[in-house]
Amino acid sequence: MEILIIAFKSIIIGGLCGFGVGAGAARMFHAPTYQGMGAFRTLGELNSCEGDPAAHFSFGLGFFFNAWASSVAAGSFTQDVDHRIIPNWGGALLMIKNRNLAETLHDPKKMAFACAFIGMIVVLFLNTTTSVIPDSLKITATKVLVPAANLLVATVMPVIFWLAALDAGRRSGFWGTLFGGLAQLIMGNAVPGLVLGILIGKGVDDSGWNRVMKIMLVAVIILFVMSGYFRGFDMKMINSFRDGLSYWFK
Repeated sequence: MEILIIAFKSIIIGGLCGFGVGAGAARMFHAPTYQGMGAFRTLGELNSCEGDPAAHFSFGLGFFFNAWASSVAAGSFTQDVDHRIIPNWGGALLMIKNRNLAETLHDPKKMAFACAFIGMIVVLFLNTTTSVIPDSLKITATKVLVPAANLLVATVMPVIFWLAALDAGRRSGFWGTLFGGLAQLIMGNAVPGLVLGILIGKGVDDSGWNRVMKIMLVAVIILFVMSGYFRGFDMKMINSFRDGLSYWFK
């Protein structure tokens, strides 16, 4: 009886979550005419798959195992469920028969219903499997699956995005490497910086250094400065230099 209650609630929650995520992610492609509802990296990652349903599915699948391991081990979802898995799988579902992005990935209505369906399945699977797995297996998941999934997110994905930045051209490669390195130092993960670098590089290639791109570059710089300040990166860097000097002067 308990598993049925969990399944019923999971279907409702997954459907509502997927509906909002799908519509919000699709509306981001129509900004600034319409207000979107999603993370900036979601837009960049959806664009990086270039409208290929297999790429969207495989991208979401890589983070699905991380989300599943975290769900089994810790009993909670990661942000990858709504940022990466649901929108990418919803887009892949729509693009199986139609590769026209304007009629699939960029259509808020179709994305809302497709992601609602995907959300039901994903949340149902994660919650039901988590509830039936014994505690002994959860310990195994914590010690084995979570480190493997973290290696995928922290090491493999940054390398893939960096190679994509280099392949996109000189400007994308330069800005991707610059912002990716800063993101790795400040945030501990290079992917956000690499995505921003790719977007800036491709934006300059397409439209030049217009007002929008200059504002975007300034906004990204302010973002890194504020992120470094509030994370205490400046003080950590100063202290690291002090430790090095004290070592050499001993």
